[in-house]
Amino acid sequence: MKIEEPIEDMPKVATPPILVIVLTLNEEQNLPDCLASLRGLDCGILVVDSGSSDRTVEIAEEYGARVLLHPFENYARQRNWAFENAGPNSEWIVNLDADERLTPEIVTELNSMVRSDDKKFDGYMFRKRTYFLGRWIKHGGQYPAYHLRMVRNGQGYCEDRLYDQHFKVRSGKIGKTRNDYIDIITSGLSEWVERHNKWAALEAMEILAQHGSDGPDNQVTPRLFGNAIERKRFLRTKVYQRFPLFIRPFIFFLYGYFLRMGFLDGKEGLIFHVLQRFWFRFLVDAKIFEMTRDGQHATSDR
Repeated sequence: MKIEEPIEDMPKVATPPILVIVLTLNEEQNLPDCLASLRGLDCGILVVDSGSSDRTVEIAEEYGARVLLHPFENYARQRNWAFENAGPNSEWIVNLDADERLTPEIVTELNSMVRSDDKKFDGYMFRKRTYFLGRWIKHGGQYPAYHLRMVRNGQGYCEDRLYDQHFKVRSGKIGKTRNDYIDIITSGLSEWVERHNKWAALEAMEILAQHGSDGPDNQVTPRLFGNAIERKRFLRTKVYQRFPLFIRPFIFFLYGYFLRMGFLDGKEGLIFHVLQRFWFRFLVDAKIFEMTRDGQHATSDR
């Protein structure tokens, strides 16, 4: 009697070493370019949507993304929920917003990094290239800037802040990429003003809640000689916020636009620095003044 050889199991599809997480809410305009920029990256895609009423979810599925729905509370909670539900299979997690894109150069670099992983780093800061009204804002201290965007799975989380949240690594060293990712700040000024009006209130609440302290332990620690994010947080909390209300936005604008040569970015640079470095920071101060006067800062939604 002939004994047949057992049928071999079907080959298993290897899990990509990178999982890209994108948070969305009505991002049908931005999401296609974001996901298209991942072309060539050895990755899976997880889109965490908070109730889009447009084609966001459909677009995500067209690009092969896994889509999870989760009600939005605040950015920190949404990002940490995404971490918790990412799954254990991918070695690395990359976090992007829908209005951010990877350049072909950083895609090549990331593929090379994960293939030759020597366990030296548990997180990587990506070099950011900011675009505003279609122009690359190169001057005024805007480039190069670095943000932690890739962490080893299980090692990353988002700090508990109402505004300007950054990712952190629980332990281990952080490296930097040599190439850029792109941040598209706005497609129109009306949208920019609407968003920043909301964010100014959150920033004012954050400043009032942490007045006189460095914030909770799970937040970025301000360090003058730390990494790029720690140094930025030090300058914001230990230098900028020591100046008087309504005076500091003028100083911030003059520093960026003239001393750091923001004027070299033309009309778009002028608009950017007036709105981002003066108008927004002045609005934050105005909201601090209003909240302090009205006693609104006693509570904040964490």
